Amino acid sequence: MELLVKSFAELSTRELYDLLRLRVDVFVVEQRCPYPELDGWDQAALHVWLQDDTGIQAYLRIMDRGVSGEYVTIGRVIAVKRRQGLGSRILAEGVRLARERFGAEQIYLEAQVYARTLYEKQGFRAISGPFLEDGIPHVKMLLDLTGST
Repeated sequence: MELLVKSFAELSTRELYDLLRLRVDVFVVEQRCPYPELDGWDQAALHVWLQDDTGIQAYLRIMDRGVSGEYVTIGRVIAVKRRQGLGSRILAEGVRLARERFGAEQIYLEAQVYARTLYEKQGFRAISGPFLEDGIPHVKMLLDLTGST
């Protein structure tokens, strides 16, 4: 399994197509949630994915503080094959890269409630109660990397 990390400008048209198709297949089609997946933030994001010879197996994007809010943000977390550790692996890589590339001391994300424990296992803690985002229950979460919780 190969880890790939690219800015929007570094993505080939094929890579961009494959990443967007995966996101639409999961977040729009599979979850039956018609919403604007192309939100205008991809151009400012760092795209991170795990790939093998069959294609993309896990993906997330990272945005620096100021792009979508006051924190470095991780979003669009996907593992193609669930319950095989790929979600945890891509999330750990995302946290590492957020620190490395953006100097993150805190990382923010909005987790679908059903996946909350995935994030809690990596140290994220809920900072809100459940709320609906595009008809799906989410919770705001924060990972404090400073050691002062």
